[in-house]
This record gives sequence, C-alpha cells and structure tokens, in this order.
Amino acid sequence: MDINQVAKATTKTLISYLTYEAMRIVAMQLDQTNPPLAYWLRRFSSTGKLQDGDAYLEEMLQANQEIAFRLMVVRQHLAQEIADFLPEMLRSGVEQSNTKLRCAHLDRLVNTTADNIPEWEKLDQE
Repeated sequence: MDINQVAKATTKTLISYLTYEAMRIVAMQLDQTNPPLAYWLRRFSSTGKLQDGDAYLEEMLQANQEIAFRLMVVRQHLAQEIADFLPEMLRSGVEQSNTKLRCAHLDRLVNTTADNIPEWEKLDQE
C-alpha cells in the first residue's frame, strides 16, 4: 500500500467535492441576485463534468470566466475553513463508522437463527 498515493487520490477527491460545494453555494447566491445565471450554472454543472473539479473549472473558464473565478474563491475559502478540524473529524468519523458496523455485524451473528444461516455455512456444518 502506497500511503502517499492514497493521500494524493484522497486530496483530489476532496478538491472535487469542494468544487461541487462551491458550485452549490454560488448557485444559491445567484438565485437571489441573478436567477437566469443560476439556472445556466446548474445546467452547465449537470453534464457530469463536476466529477473532476479541475477539469470542470477549466471548462468553466472557457464558458464564463467570472463564474469560474468566483467558484475558485469559494472553493479556496471552504478549504481554509475546514482544514484545521478535518483530520480529527476524519479519524473519529472512520472510528465511529467502523464501530457501528462491527456492532451491527456482531448483533446479526448473535441473533442468527438456523433459518437465517447462509447456505454455504450450512454445508460446512454437515
């Protein structure tokens, strides 16, 4: 396992997610100030380009430079706001999720009746 590669891939995914959140925020702002532009932004963003935040912004720069720069500013602001507490939230969130899943699995194992035993386990018992 290459931890550095995992970290890079995670960062790229997080950047793309922050781009998506920035688009949502800007679209909501535009709903109040320029509804036709908000509609245009949502249509532009609905084509699936938003899966890769940087590619999306490159296309947005060609289509509407002002909106692209606004999205980049909002994305940067979001990144700065969450950067300090994200590592701890990530660690505790994964720990809580794993604990919850393990408990649910243990509960299913303990409360399993003969009728609920998977076929492959019944074969092992014969």
